[in-house]
Amino acid sequence: MDKKINKFIYDRHSNIIFSLNGSRVKEFKFHNKILTLKVDSLFQYVNNEEVEHKGEVCFKNCDLRLCSVLIFNKTLGKGHFIGDAISLEEFMDVHRNCEFEIITEGYFGNSITYSGWLWEEGKNPVSAIMYIWNSGDMEYSIKSESMRDEFLEKEFNFSKAIKNPYIEELKK
Repeated sequence: MDKKINKFIYDRHSNIIFSLNGSRVKEFKFHNKILTLKVDSLFQYVNNEEVEHKGEVCFKNCDLRLCSVLIFNKTLGKGHFIGDAISLEEFMDVHRNCEFEIITEGYFGNSITYSGWLWEEGKNPVSAIMYIWNSGDMEYSIKSESMRDEFLEKEFNFSKAIKNPYIEELKK
């Protein structure tokens, strides 16, 4: 079955409906003021059931000068802090072969905070906190691979939590 991509714009005045808790960011891209996080999973609760999706999250009108990453020398709670505070731009260059596992997420207006573990091949994970700032939309691109996903997208009332420019298509 062909993969279909559905885009959902997060309404900052509503609850978030796709969680990144437990997701691993596989790749960071920045182009034309759009920061894209390619993740292995996005999670959603539908009818008291956790549904996993594949996709990415885009932060439009992102200003990298206002984004940063704190990288610790070990996982939090394991001794004294020693670490670095670097720009997100430097992080994307220096740590391009690493994965960032999101453990907690926070959405506060135009500021997003992800904390979790930074995984580098052959090394123990270390804690990291990522700060993202954007003044545009936060958009989820969800890849549907099955009839079940398409059914859930049509049956779940997304309009309560997001502004979806494609909502009429989903209702068909």
